[in-house]
Amino acid sequence: MAERTVEVSALPAEVREQLAELDLELSEGDITQKGYEKKRAKLLAPYIIQAQNLAPPPQQDGQEPGPSSATAPSNASSSSSSSRHRRTRRPHRSGGTRDERYRSDIHTEAVQAALAKHKEEKMALPMPTKRRSTYVQSPIDNCTPPDSSSSSDDEGGVSGESGEQQQSPDSWMNSSIHGSSTSSSSASSTMSHGESRPPQAPQPQSQQQLPPQYPPPPHSHSQPSALAEAFAHARIDPPAGALGPDGAPQAQARARGSRVDLPSNAVVRGMSRGQSRSSMMETADGVPVSSRVSTKIQQLLNTLKRPKRPPLSEFFMDDQEEIVEVPRPDPNTPKPEGRQIIPVKGEPLGVVSNWPPALQAALARWGATQGKSPALTALDITGKPLYTLTYGKLWSRSVKLAYTLLNKLGTKNEQILKPGDRVALVYPNSDPGMFWVAFYGCLLAEVIPVPIEVPLSRKDAGSSQIGFLLGSCGVSLALTSEICLKGLPKTPTGEILQFKGWPRLKWVITDSKYLTKPSKDWQPHIPTANTDTAYIEYKASKEGTVMGVAVSKVAMLTHCQALTQACNYCEGETLVNVLDFKKDMGLWHGVLTSVMNRIHTISVPYAVMKACPLSWVQRVHIHKARVALVKCRDLHWAMMAHREQRDISLASLRMLIVADGANPWSVSSCDAFLNVFQAHGLKPEVICPCATSPEAMTVAIRRPGVPGAPLPARAILSMTGLSHGVIRVNTEDKNSALTVQDVGHVMPGALMCIVKPDGPPMLCKTDEIGEIVVNSRAGGTMYYGLSGVTKNTFEVIPVNASGAPIGEIPFVRSGLLGFVGPGSLIFVVGKNEGLLTVSGRRHNADDLVATALAVEPVKTVYRGRIAVFSVTVFYDERIVIVAEQRPDASEEDSFQWMSRVLQAIDSIHQVGLYCLALVPANTLPKTPLGGIHISETKQLFLEGSLHPCNILMCPHTCVTNMPKPRQKQPVGVGPASIMVGNLVAGKRIAQAAGRDLGMIEDQDLVRKLCMWPTMMHQFLAEALQWRAQTDPDHVLYVLLNAKGVAVCTATCVQLHKRAEKIAAALMERSGINTGENVVLLYPPGIDLIAAFYGCLYAGCIPVTVRPPHPQNLSATLPTVRMIIDVSKAACILTTQVLMKILRSKEAAASVNIKTWPIIIDTDDLPRKRPPSIYKPPSAEMIAYLDFSVSTTGMLTGVKISHAAVSALCRSIKLQCELYSSRQIAICLDPYCGLGFVLWCLASVYSGHQSILIPPLELESSLSLWLSTLSQYRIRDTFCSYSVMELCTKGLGGQTEILKTRGLNLSCVRSCVVVAEERPRLALTQSFSKLFKDLGLSSRAVSTAFGSRVNLAICLQGTTGPDPSTVFVDMKSLRHDRVRLVERGAPQSLPLMESGTILPGVRVIIVNPETRGPLGDSHLGEIWVNSPHTATGYYTIYGEESLQADHFNTKLSFGDPQTLWARTGYLGFIKRTELTDSSGDRHDALFVVGSLDETLELRGLRYHPIDIETSVCRAHRSIGESAVFTWTNLLVVVSELCGSEQDALDLVPLITNVVLEEHHLIVGVVVIVDPGVIPINSRGEKQRMHLRDSFLADQLDPIYVAYNM
Repeated sequence: MAERTVEVSALPAEVREQLAELDLELSEGDITQKGYEKKRAKLLAPYIIQAQNLAPPPQQDGQEPGPSSATAPSNASSSSSSSRHRRTRRPHRSGGTRDERYRSDIHTEAVQAALAKHKEEKMALPMPTKRRSTYVQSPIDNCTPPDSSSSSDDEGGVSGESGEQQQSPDSWMNSSIHGSSTSSSSASSTMSHGESRPPQAPQPQSQQQLPPQYPPPPHSHSQPSALAEAFAHARIDPPAGALGPDGAPQAQARARGSRVDLPSNAVVRGMSRGQSRSSMMETADGVPVSSRVSTKIQQLLNTLKRPKRPPLSEFFMDDQEEIVEVPRPDPNTPKPEGRQIIPVKGEPLGVVSNWPPALQAALARWGATQGKSPALTALDITGKPLYTLTYGKLWSRSVKLAYTLLNKLGTKNEQILKPGDRVALVYPNSDPGMFWVAFYGCLLAEVIPVPIEVPLSRKDAGSSQIGFLLGSCGVSLALTSEICLKGLPKTPTGEILQFKGWPRLKWVITDSKYLTKPSKDWQPHIPTANTDTAYIEYKASKEGTVMGVAVSKVAMLTHCQALTQACNYCEGETLVNVLDFKKDMGLWHGVLTSVMNRIHTISVPYAVMKACPLSWVQRVHIHKARVALVKCRDLHWAMMAHREQRDISLASLRMLIVADGANPWSVSSCDAFLNVFQAHGLKPEVICPCATSPEAMTVAIRRPGVPGAPLPARAILSMTGLSHGVIRVNTEDKNSALTVQDVGHVMPGALMCIVKPDGPPMLCKTDEIGEIVVNSRAGGTMYYGLSGVTKNTFEVIPVNASGAPIGEIPFVRSGLLGFVGPGSLIFVVGKNEGLLTVSGRRHNADDLVATALAVEPVKTVYRGRIAVFSVTVFYDERIVIVAEQRPDASEEDSFQWMSRVLQAIDSIHQVGLYCLALVPANTLPKTPLGGIHISETKQLFLEGSLHPCNILMCPHTCVTNMPKPRQKQPVGVGPASIMVGNLVAGKRIAQAAGRDLGMIEDQDLVRKLCMWPTMMHQFLAEALQWRAQTDPDHVLYVLLNAKGVAVCTATCVQLHKRAEKIAAALMERSGINTGENVVLLYPPGIDLIAAFYGCLYAGCIPVTVRPPHPQNLSATLPTVRMIIDVSKAACILTTQVLMKILRSKEAAASVNIKTWPIIIDTDDLPRKRPPSIYKPPSAEMIAYLDFSVSTTGMLTGVKISHAAVSALCRSIKLQCELYSSRQIAICLDPYCGLGFVLWCLASVYSGHQSILIPPLELESSLSLWLSTLSQYRIRDTFCSYSVMELCTKGLGGQTEILKTRGLNLSCVRSCVVVAEERPRLALTQSFSKLFKDLGLSSRAVSTAFGSRVNLAICLQGTTGPDPSTVFVDMKSLRHDRVRLVERGAPQSLPLMESGTILPGVRVIIVNPETRGPLGDSHLGEIWVNSPHTATGYYTIYGEESLQADHFNTKLSFGDPQTLWARTGYLGFIKRTELTDSSGDRHDALFVVGSLDETLELRGLRYHPIDIETSVCRAHRSIGESAVFTWTNLLVVVSELCGSEQDALDLVPLITNVVLEEHHLIVGVVVIVDPGVIPINSRGEKQRMHLRDSFLADQLDPIYVAYNM
């Protein structure tokens, strides 16, 4: 801190010089921030002690220039021009402020004023939450080296382009801007390197860091934590013992391996709220008060309460019409009012007697007559002349090259190049001489040169696009210099690398020593200029495609003549050229026109400008140059460095051509330059801006003025008017004004008019902005090799208002947008490629860059490098701004800057930004001259490879075309809906039934099938006893371990005896009475089955519970405890191991272990028989309780009667044709639902053998289940989705290995996935496809469906047709309707039938509101009637209303007698063309999703799985994802499987895909580690549990983005 007090101007000159060097190194990226600080401290150390008592210098560097300094070149220089100590410093690139092409003090003031307006709206935006590790930036030298510099134009610049200001070393010290105290700014900048914030009193500190634009949030006094939390970004770690909502410590709650069933903080069905764990203080919504997340969400909601710009119109669009709201035209939109424009004619092109017939002829003439005259001087890297090429040398070398190209490349008798062939010219910018020789050599050989940039690496931005250009031009030969060839990337064998997308090239070196001197009699052929192509200039389109603009020989010559006439060039003048000589103005003036007029060109390469920004001014001074050719950035650099030279004079200049003078922001650079250099002899009238484009070449140029003549006027236009495409002089709001200078008159011999930029080329009105089109002999002729695109650009015939063409002559589109002002002066306000059309209004990318740069980017943006582009999302363009962040920028500074850019752009341009991203310095793709490669940046953004370090999405403000939310109609059942008979709305009522559940009376058949007589035994316990007597040694169960070895088997008699032992133990215990509930706590296996039948024998009611996970007790034991408490169990049956766990110290940490009911260990029970085996008095008595945690976090227990058990087992037996000689394999959890029925009940009923595979064993041995199917030749198997997913992901790539091991699945006839959800079609299909090679039949895989009220409704058995698949329209589903569409239709969703309806089951589809039946193919709730429906919920308080509603419900009309159970699932029935076993047409049941889980958003119903499927497709790094809503915001949680640097890439992609496919705006995006989303044993996501963990701040997310 002490070093801040050193007065740098007082230091010795050499120390100041060293500091300047150091600053340069840092800004170049040659040294890391840390290294810089270390070296700097070392340099200043000797002077700090002496300076201790001095007061710090005034903070002049950071001040914004007020109106008084409006003419000063820049903020830093305005204040520093007075500081003496800078004069001796060597020029260098400054430290990272602004891109000066866009500098305008008026605009800066406007932006500050706009931001001041927002000051009053005290709105704190919630900052994103980051995990520290993700965004500690790598030191800058690990990034790509700053190959040159930067900026958004196509040529980067040292400091203007790169927007850096000359800053003296002391400006680094007092970098605290706007009076925020130095201590706070340093505190915040050190924060970005990974330390967490000091815990003591964060509040005053964050208060200090809010700049004036950001008042503390309104309630910061009453609630000190709110502010601290909103701006804290170190994660607030809970104290060591802190527990999650279930009492789970955070670290362990994440082990997904344990597949935890967790009820959320929420409700147990039928259990009062007071009883749920109320240890946490909760707000009304059940959110922990202390949660930082909820504070942020509240802030987010506050920001969303602000009205959007266009109000939504009051109508609702149905899905038949377009989804998007069409904005109503605003009556106040400005409209063009002028008359139709008349084409503007340039002066006639004069005919001068000595103009050559072709450009080569001019070179021949000067080479012969003026051989000693200098043609070109090239400079070395220090700015000293390196060599001068005379016209004689240029001519002789060009002739040698032409001769070599035509005669010496191939073997003696074959000619490789023929006239008209295209040849690539690959020369670096530092070697103009070689390029000139190559270019003129090609012209003389009549081959067509195609100049391109030198490729530096295989991964160059846009290199494959250059390949496209070479391909479309048919280039197979490249000319280059020896030095350049050595520098090209090579393969290990020394060959030149094959660049991505490039055709095969033969490289030819053109250095003199390799050329052959032609024989005396050989002369190049120089025909008169004709329409053949002379050369091809490359041009990159807005989309990044690189095309070649072909220029004919006559156009090249005419263009040179027109430029000579317009610029008044004279023979023998000197011209200084700073531009790229390979294309555009640098080529037209500096290579072609200069040779025609025998001008001496001094070429100042880009590298020299970087080292010595004043070099071009010195060259003008030394050579008394008459003309200089520059860009705005060169003006800016010269201003920055001019104080080092007192004695330069620019009086010789008669013309200073500003090549990018058409950029509306060039005017301030020109003014500022004139302001500084007028004292050095620069005359105001010599500044000549011009407008050019690759297609039309020079469109207009300001002619050099007469001394003393009045300068042209400026146009001050309203930005709002411009956005509507009309010209309005800005009067009312000076903040949103754009000042533009003219670019002179149309070129000699040209005709120009303005046409509408899109649609047919209709002439504009005089006060309308349009595209400039030009007719002239001096323009491009076509895009070489691309005839289709050529027509729309080079052969445009303008039409008048009635659509009639105005003439025969074709015009060329220039791509420039502008208008014709008074006196036929041309004004340009932007380019077509920078045009962003949002909601019908046009914005210019350059204008947005200028506004963003005016929001003091000093602390945030690296060298002013900002890219602006638009992406199309949800039927409109959305604006994205990407900027490079300085390596030392703090988190707060960046977020602050982003939120202020939002406000500034909103105020000034009245347009919302969709996304603002900051990426680490030097990581954006670069153009050859160091600018930002916009199309490549956009590509990276869209594919999620930009790797931002900060991102802010604002979809809520800018997406204004959302359809109006649906208004639900009040429901009522009118007489019209009750129709006689079976019809509803002209359709069959949607109902379906399984086969009849007939009783078998034939005793012979009974004996033959070895089946127990159904009529005699209604109870399963009796069935087991009967089997133990009639077939004692028949093996019912085989349990396998992970190795596939049978570790335990049970025959009928063994199972019966084990059950008797357990029954005896229960009956002996006092306190356990008949009819009491007994919890069975066992791992999956035969013990569990024996204990179940033991309970039945003893007359107790078994309750199966999944045992707690020994490694994760804190998360899993509370659920066990809860079921035990809710079921009021009198006793727990378990194993010795589990008994020890229940009583362990670890268990005591999570639950009260002293209050367990009686625990009986069944491992070593004495061999006793019970005195009697209990027989229930009636089959309606409860057989067992089935408890399960639903996906919404509800713990529900249902009562299953003995009658229901028998009916269900019988139904499954009939459907699957099970009898005692059959074997089935079960890989399911045996604790609830159909999994339990198949594991424990079905074999005892039907007598088949069940091979039991505990799903947990698959985690250690993936192929266990499949190899069992193969080894035992199993025909029928049952599994869960999690098992199928494990096999698909884990074994999908190993089918060949499994095949060699002899695994064969051709025996499998049916593989049924047991689930309580919509069939996962993608998973079952990929499983079938992957294992098809192992013989798995494509028809084998099907699904079952059950619910809490009825454990099995559908099951694809052996009979019945294959499950059918339909495609439904997702838009209709949201409106609770089913519309069937064709496969592949947009917005279609494939649904698979859930299996054949079981025997004895009837299903009907009902409107959940009216409770009336629905028609075929209508979406409604699935109601079921069957003998195996559960009797009711097991409730302690007996909430009868709930029970009656779900289990005994009647239809409101139709058939009011039948009692139905409500499943809580939405679905529909469709009658198919297939026939079932009885010969009737088959009715298929399609399950869409659970009603409890659906999200109600914008009045529409969404199924989370649909949104999640879209999200998972958005990027390769997204593993699993889950969505839920919170206070009407949609929250998306995604697991990141890639590297953490991808985390922020996902935010825009997730937002885009949900908006595009579901028309919803995501409110919060949370990126977490793999395994964080809780999944239960059935493979279902527990979204409510996830929601509670998120709100209680327990997810430890990698990144949380709050979309504005």
